[in-house]
Amino acid sequence: MIAILSPAKTLNLEPNPLKEYTLPDFKDRSLELIKVLKKKNVSELKELMHISEKLSMLNVDRYQNFQKEFDLETSKQAILTFKGDVYLGLEANDFSKKELKIAQKSIRILSGLYGILKPLDLMQAYRLEMGTKLTTQKGKNLYEFWGEDLTENLKRELHSFKKPVLINLASKEYAKALQFDQLESRVIDIDFREYKGDKLRFVSFSAKKARGLMARYIVKNNVSKPNELKGFDLEDYSYSEEMSEESKWMFVR
Repeated sequence: MIAILSPAKTLNLEPNPLKEYTLPDFKDRSLELIKVLKKKNVSELKELMHISEKLSMLNVDRYQNFQKEFDLETSKQAILTFKGDVYLGLEANDFSKKELKIAQKSIRILSGLYGILKPLDLMQAYRLEMGTKLTTQKGKNLYEFWGEDLTENLKRELHSFKKPVLINLASKEYAKALQFDQLESRVIDIDFREYKGDKLRFVSFSAKKARGLMARYIVKNNVSKPNELKGFDLEDYSYSEEMSEESKWMFVR
């Protein structure tokens, strides 16, 4: 069983003592994108990514100084670098070595620049959302750039399990990069809702954090079968049998 997450825009670039690491499967493809991004000036990047001039300047600098070689001097493990709402729930800084191994096996992070990251994969600072309309030799956006490669990569990994199951904890923007019908695996979409008064609503911040909380639950409990996820109860969430379908599970609070 593998759970997929989206990345985060906010990054924690402070040094970390963890020495174990792996390298991204699509490192060379990432460097192809960097070559394209290095040609963008501040105003071009600002328009492309719909960001402020300050953020554009920061990322122009990041891309100009991007290193071909990934090591602990230039890079940091992905699971410890991302800092957004999802990773507030995941809270990976307190994972033991055993739990990091579980995460390495069961968690994958989709990325506009890196394609797919394993938790211990080294990454350098960047900003490149999957929905960015960056033109490359492979097409007019990142979905065309990555094509079926991410699906094929994930398909191979899923088929290392006796009963391959993908738990989709990614946002629509990132999940769109995968062709789920080609995975030849069971796919379960997870949805989080909460009551506001007498109405059940989707609350973005809460849902993002809950995705990280469920990934944490998978790691901390070494969950290997999807039905074990029905016991997820962090921060008062509970599985709703009546609101769930075979391929879409609802958790409410």
